[in-house]
Amino acid sequence: MSMVQENKENQYVVLARKYRPQNFEDLLGQDALVKTLTNAIENNRLHHAYILTGIRGVGKTTTARLIARALNCVGKDGNGGPTINPCGECDNCKSIASGRHMDVMELDAASHTGVDDVRELLDSARYAPTNARYKIYIIDEVHMLSKGAFNALLKTLEEPPAHVKFIFATTEIRKVPVTILSRCQRFDLQRLSIETLKELFTKILKNENIPADSEALEIIAKAADGSARDGLSLLDQSIVLSNANIKTDVVKNMLGLADRGQTLSLFENLINGNMENVLSNVSSQYTNGATPMIILQDLINITHDMAKIKILPQLLSTTSFSEVEKNTFSSLSQTTSLAILSKIWQMLIKGIGELNLAPSSVEALEMILLRVAYSASMPTPYEILNDVKKNSSLISGVATKAQEKPSAFEKKNNITNVSSPKDFIKFNTVDEFVSYLENTKKALIEYSIKNDVSIKEFSDGHIKMNISPNIHQDFIMNLHKLLTDVTGKKWEIDIFKGDLGETIADKEKSKVEASRKNVAEYPLVKKY
Repeated sequence: MSMVQENKENQYVVLARKYRPQNFEDLLGQDALVKTLTNAIENNRLHHAYILTGIRGVGKTTTARLIARALNCVGKDGNGGPTINPCGECDNCKSIASGRHMDVMELDAASHTGVDDVRELLDSARYAPTNARYKIYIIDEVHMLSKGAFNALLKTLEEPPAHVKFIFATTEIRKVPVTILSRCQRFDLQRLSIETLKELFTKILKNENIPADSEALEIIAKAADGSARDGLSLLDQSIVLSNANIKTDVVKNMLGLADRGQTLSLFENLINGNMENVLSNVSSQYTNGATPMIILQDLINITHDMAKIKILPQLLSTTSFSEVEKNTFSSLSQTTSLAILSKIWQMLIKGIGELNLAPSSVEALEMILLRVAYSASMPTPYEILNDVKKNSSLISGVATKAQEKPSAFEKKNNITNVSSPKDFIKFNTVDEFVSYLENTKKALIEYSIKNDVSIKEFSDGHIKMNISPNIHQDFIMNLHKLLTDVTGKKWEIDIFKGDLGETIADKEKSKVEASRKNVAEYPLVKKY
């Protein structure tokens, strides 16, 4: 027995358990939750059900236990009430912290999904707590409950006994029925920032008397992706691997990371289209242990950072970039457009799928990056269009010839520039006006003149016409404006409704039919 007891005392406790928050002050990054609970306790407005949601490792279960302690703490003298700062020394605080309090029951919904489990829980809820102020039910991963279990919980959850509090925790809030959510007070636990995690690691390592490189801790914080538990697990692993002296190289090898400086150089080569250097860089990093997926993800991250700096240059001074990153981003931001960065981002994101499907990941990465390097060095369609507009002699030559070669109508009326406001035109006949419309491509007015009106009289400054009932309502206004602008005088337009008569289009059609008929009368045509 003594040997078993000694083994238990010498058993190593992982950092995530050893440094689990014991009060709300130790709960990192959840200020909104702490403020809400503080006000609720001070004003005696405690809700009967809480639901905590967030990614793994941000403190959902820990927070649930802290809430249970805050509600059931009686203080060192045994006369205290609910408090945001539980004493940690009374029997209730100690029992809840160790997970053995008979009035605070923790249920894992992943292994107790059925309706019978919930009914058993609800049967016990009718009885008053034995030692504590409240009987508290903590249900972890509540989204795993079956539909029947949720339904069985509804009525009690809506009107629970005064001595009962429910605290739910889940990583999949969307899988929880809305009927459950509407009966709970919801708290979204936030991801922990890289700076917050780095401060936590520094504090823990100081207590453990373990030296560490600052860059190594930052790498671990980034790899944790906002989860304190994931970060502490990686920190545990790095301590063992580095023999209690955490170095940057050891952490990079542990995570299979690419060297940041080399990846920045790779990104610079991609931007500049240096394909030979791209292949050399990838080969070097792969030989040194960096995985193709990690290299690709780092390039995506760098592209994102570059785009943000392009929009907000002040981020270079306000964000914790290394000197190498600052120098690279500062120089590239001057020559790289957002359009190029957006194109690189899309190609790299698409490359993730290709990397997963390819038989050889490093060969796939090389092909992806060669494609990116080739495309990045090419101008965008917008830049090509601008260059064509500025430098194309073809377009300017065509424009010059068009200006130098007047139409037959312009020659007849001695017009050098139809579009010039100083050169007015005189129309003596309808045919001259229609010719003008054809040459200046006024298609809408031309169509209406030919098909929707029959002109009875046309002289300089005066028109009489019959109009079709289906004519466009703006035709008269547009016609009047065009004639005034082109001739420099106001026109009188008399409009008559009734029989439209023969239109210009009818006359043109008649001429075509007459020509066909004449051709058909030729003896040679009749013969065939």
